[in-house]
Amino acid sequence: MPSTELGERDSRGSLGTVRNAVTLLELLGEGPAYQQLTDLAERSGMSVPTVHRLLRSLVLADLVEQDPRSSRYSLGPELVRLSHRYLARLPILGALAPFLSQLRDLVRSTIVVQTLVRSAVVTVDRVDGPDAGLYREPHTVPQALTTATGRLLGARASDDEWKAILESCSEQQRAVAEASRDQWAAASWLVVEGQPFGPPGHVAVPLVDGQRSALGALVATVPPGASREEIEAVAGHLIRAGTAAVRTLGHA
Repeated sequence: MPSTELGERDSRGSLGTVRNAVTLLELLGEGPAYQQLTDLAERSGMSVPTVHRLLRSLVLADLVEQDPRSSRYSLGPELVRLSHRYLARLPILGALAPFLSQLRDLVRSTIVVQTLVRSAVVTVDRVDGPDAGLYREPHTVPQALTTATGRLLGARASDDEWKAILESCSEQQRAVAEASRDQWAAASWLVVEGQPFGPPGHVAVPLVDGQRSALGALVATVPPGASREEIEAVAGHLIRAGTAAVRTLGHA
């Protein structure tokens, strides 16, 4: 067999191995914190020996950890270190840093910076306001179209990315999103309002650079029952801070 053909086969095999490992990491990020080997094999469509081999490699890299008592698997601590390294390299976070505490004091609510990762919204920075209460919100990764951030950034994404987001949501959400994409893509801010005795709502503004690329969203919590005028005032503060932060990137 020619060496070039062998190299192409090895390349395809390596790519398949990486893709399978990523699939396992995604599955471990869903459902219970610790999961059984056989369940992961069934959900992934891979054989038990293949899943076991991949998990052993991921455990050695600390990307996955195994509970010594139950032998079940979970995401590993190395992912936290890598995520912090990634966040440290995001210019928009450094540009926003001087504004977050000022915004929190100005609007008297929690301020967060969020980004869209595939079909989910991830919080990458946060300054708690007086509305935070005694307990911090848990680390959650909401489905994109349930949030103001996801609607703003998803609508501005490529058609392929938008399609993937639609495939991850319910039929009712999909119908609303398809009808609203142009409106969301043009919006300078959006709000998803909270419910009485439930979690607060959020108003978000997109952070868009000079090339019209969406870098993320600046978000503030709004209490249930907030008036339209109050929400618009908060959105105005977010827009001004976001515009100033993005402008600093252009001068960097």
